[in-house]
Amino acid sequence: MKHKHEWMETLHLDNQLSIEDIPDLDLYMDQVIQLFEKKFVGQKRNDDEKVLTKTMINNYAKGKLFFPIKNKRYSKEHLMLISMIYQMKGALSINDVKLTLERLNTKITDESFDLQRLYSSYLELMNVNHAMFEKDLLEHMNEVETEVAEVNDNDEPYLEQVLLVATLTNMSNFYRKAAEKLVDEMNQKEEGDKNEA
Repeated sequence: MKHKHEWMETLHLDNQLSIEDIPDLDLYMDQVIQLFEKKFVGQKRNDDEKVLTKTMINNYAKGKLFFPIKNKRYSKEHLMLISMIYQMKGALSINDVKLTLERLNTKITDESFDLQRLYSSYLELMNVNHAMFEKDLLEHMNEVETEVAEVNDNDEPYLEQVLLVATLTNMSNFYRKAAEKLVDEMNQKEEGDKNEA
């Protein structure tokens, strides 16, 4: 694949909802949607795709993925959680996202937990992940080119794309399986704690 670095830039993977992007005042749902649409427009697969919709937010609220809102407004903490949900839902089921965030939501409401500090750590890790991903992706691209060159076929660009898609989905499955295992372990611990109480 030619122009690998330029191609990787088109993925817009460095876009994250930073703490500075989140206003200090609470937002109505339409404002939340506008904020996310503006921030993640580059990550949409096509113009018809929506980053966030009223239905999605309502489903997250009904599913208790975040703590209840007050006066139809979303706080800074809600936006941080919605940002994390936005990233997690690409790989995990909504139920797994709920299980992951359930205790965190309780900590925020019952213990006045400082979510901003955790979210800052999350953003820092996203930056590290982005750099690691670019390095790994380049390695995968180079390995695929080497493999396809040995096939000696006139359709090399297509064959490279096939192998790269297969490789990336395989890696994605590895990471998803690891995340699901962690969710299962969290759920088992929660169930164990409930049974002991």
